[in-house]
Amino acid sequence: MENLFIYLDSCNTCQRILKELELPESVKLQNTKEDPVTIKQIEYLKEQSGSYESLFNRRAQLYRGRNLHEKDLNEDDYKELLLDHYTFLKRPILIYKDQAYIGNSKKVVAAAKSALAND
Repeated sequence: MENLFIYLDSCNTCQRILKELELPESVKLQNTKEDPVTIKQIEYLKEQSGSYESLFNRRAQLYRGRNLHEKDLNEDDYKELLLDHYTFLKRPILIYKDQAYIGNSKKVVAAAKSALAND
């Protein structure tokens, strides 16, 4: 998988992390609203994270809007939802040297920074 930063352009947290990481030119930017993730990317990220559920953003407005919080979702449901709408994908995601850094927790951002600094 190519070096890639998957983010949402209108997300302030994604913008802050993008600036913080100071990405090299080898990292392609992918605004998930304009250029949705592909099934191949979702499957790769699932391999990296262990499950589709771990890629799922429960803070998305559509999560409650579609009453998904009241349903028992399985892995297939999560995969479908991730492919259905960009807002369900946890973000940002940095794929760098075949390692995925998923989400915006301080721990994940620190690990991504460390990986980029070791170049």
